[in-house]
Order: sequence, then C-alpha cells, then structure tokens
Amino acid sequence: MTVKHQYIERNTGRVVDEKIYYDRLINYIYSAMRENNSILYRIITSKWISGVMAYINYEMPLGTKITGGNRFVEETGVDINEFYDSIESLDSARKFFERKIRYWECRPMNEDTAVIVSPADSRMIIGSFSQDSMLFLKEKFFSYDELLGDRSNWKATFRGGDYAVFRLTPDKYHWNHSPVSGVVEDIYEIDGAYNSCNPGAVVAVSELYSKNKRVVTVINTDVEGGTRVGRVVMIEVVALMIGGIKQCYSEERYDTPVDLKPGMFIKKGQPKSLYRPGSSVDVLIFEKGKVQFCEDLVKNSRRSDVMTRFTSHFQRPLVETDIKVRSDIGRSVIRRVK
Repeated sequence: MTVKHQYIERNTGRVVDEKIYYDRLINYIYSAMRENNSILYRIITSKWISGVMAYINYEMPLGTKITGGNRFVEETGVDINEFYDSIESLDSARKFFERKIRYWECRPMNEDTAVIVSPADSRMIIGSFSQDSMLFLKEKFFSYDELLGDRSNWKATFRGGDYAVFRLTPDKYHWNHSPVSGVVEDIYEIDGAYNSCNPGAVVAVSELYSKNKRVVTVINTDVEGGTRVGRVVMIEVVALMIGGIKQCYSEERYDTPVDLKPGMFIKKGQPKSLYRPGSSVDVLIFEKGKVQFCEDLVKNSRRSDVMTRFTSHFQRPLVETDIKVRSDIGRSVIRRVK
C-alpha cells in the first residue's frame, strides 16, 4: 500500500495531504528498478528519456491539458493574480511552468542583512551533517562526498555543516532566487542522472540527490554588503523531465539577466536561475555553526503527528514545511563587530 505524504503549511499551520503527480507510475517504475546498475534504471533516468517525457508533457497539446490548463490552475490553487504576464499569454504548459511572478509585491522579504531567505516556492526540510546537532541526519537524501563532486576544498569547508532541502513540485513557481548576499566564488556543473524527486523515488533510490545532474554555486557572504554567514553552497538538482538549469541572475526584477560567474556580487532575494519543466530540488549547505534555522521550521521537521514517506522509511520524524520564496528560513549566528 502506498503511504500518503503530508506537509505543513507555514502560513496557516495546517497539515495537508500532498497530491503527487504521476505517483502510481513513478512508484511502479522505481519499485521495478531498485538496483542502480539495472538497464531499466539507466534508461528511465537518462537525459534522452527525460527530454522525451518533457516534450510530451510540456510541448504537445495533450501536455498543455494535463499541466497548463485551467483545471490544473483551479486544482492546485495557483494564484493567477501573482503572474507577471497575462494568463492568456501562457498558452503552453512550458510557458505556464516557466512563468514569472511579481515577487517584489507578492513575496515580500525581510531586509535584515543577517536573515537568510528561501530560494524557492517549495517544501522544505532541514538537517545537519554534524553528529552533535539535534538535526543530524546521516546522509539520508544524499552522500556528502558525492554531492559536491571532486572539489576537495569545498568538501573540507562545509563538512559537519547544516543544510536545507527545498523540493519544488510541478505546480510551483520555478525560478530560484539567491538566499544570501555575497560574492560568487565558484560555480560548476556535475553530470548525473534525471531521477524523479517524488518522495517515493527519494526513499527508493539511496542518496538520490547526489546522483542527479546538478549545478553547484559557492557564495562568500563575508564581504561588504554580504549576509555574513560564512560561505554558503547552493546546489540546484535536476529531476525527471527537467531539461536543464538556466543561470540568469537579475539585479532588478527580471531585467537584464546575466550568467553567473566567479567574482560577481549577487543580492539576496533576486532571481538567480530557472528550472526547465519538471519537478526539482534546491539544497543549501552552511558552514558548521554559522546558521540558526527559524524555530517553527525546526519544530515542524520533528513532528511525529504528521505522516510522511520520509518518516515511514527513515524511521524518524522528517516533515516538510511549505514555504514561499524570499521568506525567512534562518539567520547568521556570527557576532558582528561594531
């Protein structure tokens, strides 16, 4: 029997049953290919198959009915009043998925420089690599040594740190925003598979997020105008039907987007990148002892009265909170010198 998956709405405190798209199909596929070296696994999670599925769902008329039609808007509760462009102009599933919103109006941001904000409209869970932390999770969602690729310097920097995982569902706004202000020190891509980020797939494939293709951005926030939370790594992880991750940082609204490069200063809360259609995941990692997550997010993650597939599989409370992009998720614990 399939275990239902619940999350907590941050703004209301309600416990909600998640409607997971293509759930039966994905659970069937992953139950048939639990061994990562199987031929079926390599085929299903390949870039080619993922691209074909994305084309069917987001380019063909049938896909528009499934993913971008009026019924989808009504069922998911997507607020069309937030849209930057008219809903009439979003005449394909792809355009609907890649929609812009008036985030400067509908996603207000705390201007306190020490505050860290959510990079996405998403369902968030928090954890730690440190064994002396109450948030310690021993590599449930990813392998730490695999996650950052072959950059040994960054592995040393973030070892024992705290992290947050942001799962974007197909109905969400799919632009990523910078969670902090600082200078880009490094940005690189790691090749990998195109696994689904459905909770059922996450528990079926060990350390899934470190197996998928991803973009890693290291931001130094200990600079003038920065958030002063040390170095922060933001990892954008592709998923099934994600065609890619487009880096397109804009300093003002969505105007004059540019590729991210080392040496660039980026502002907290500004658009950083765009996921191509599908569901996807952001991961933030902080240096050990430099971030304090918001109390409500910590409490929510440990609630035993909420049923999740993560809790059922990992045998400990692991609960997601549904949050908005640019909302507070934590703050720097570094004392500032006056």
